[in-house]
Amino acid sequence: MRLTPATVADEREWITERAPTVVPLLNDVRTDLAAAFDTEVDSVSPETYRAEVDVVFADVDLAVNVAALSRLLRELDVEGDYPGFVVDELLGRELAGAIAGNQPLRLLGEATFHYADVTTHTEGTAGLDDLDAALAAGFQTRLPGWDWTTSESPFAVAFDDSRS
Repeated sequence: MRLTPATVADEREWITERAPTVVPLLNDVRTDLAAAFDTEVDSVSPETYRAEVDVVFADVDLAVNVAALSRLLRELDVEGDYPGFVVDELLGRELAGAIAGNQPLRLLGEATFHYADVTTHTEGTAGLDDLDAALAAGFQTRLPGWDWTTSESPFAVAFDDSRS
């Protein structure tokens, strides 16, 4: 695979156009997790997803990595699929984490990828369902809608900045 600025732009467009597949999966994951954790979480619109794809790709370093992982997963196919199981899981987890953001969101995106992957099957190459699961997991994690991300943490520690 050769990665160029044109490849990154093409991959951004492909990920943006994947909204009809990714957004319903993203919202299904949010619904399931909300039920599991006895909370409410906002759903995500296709427009919100597309706008957040633009935010991810505006960060040039992140865009290159997301584009490369996405392209690898799109093209990954292994005869019989099982021998490729580990590599598509690894790439999918990394993609979900990269999209989700810094810790702890990265870890949550990676963990959510595995849940989304179990519930996803996309016709095509072996890596395509992992790609859809990674996009859903990463974007659902980074997008607002979870109360705990907007409320004050009980672990917030006040500090005295007069010691300077």
